[in-house]
Amino acid sequence: MEESWKILLYRTSQGESPVKEFIDNLELKAQTKVYNTINFLRDFGTTVGSTHIKKITGTDLWELRILGTDNIRILYVAITGKTFLLLHGFKKKRDKTPQNEIKTALARLAEHKIRGIN
Repeated sequence: MEESWKILLYRTSQGESPVKEFIDNLELKAQTKVYNTINFLRDFGTTVGSTHIKKITGTDLWELRILGTDNIRILYVAITGKTFLLLHGFKKKRDKTPQNEIKTALARLAEHKIRGIN
């Protein structure tokens, strides 16, 4: 069996994890769906399929799509080796991913790179 991908959660310089906090604030059923989808991403990586992932045009970001009525999304990026860094979670209210959500994820990615963490 092929090696699984590694999943990292973005952490602030104070050690907080906004993605984990976002997930923890969801209802239990939604939390379960999110963790199941993250595990699916870990197990299948880039071959998971367009039902669950979508490239954010013009960026290095990908959108992890948690299927269901809540339209939960987690923006992430592939970093060194077989590693995904989960940057930002939100509930999508429109068809197009809002620019402010993309900007938040990109700012966190930039901070991650500046701090040189892998």
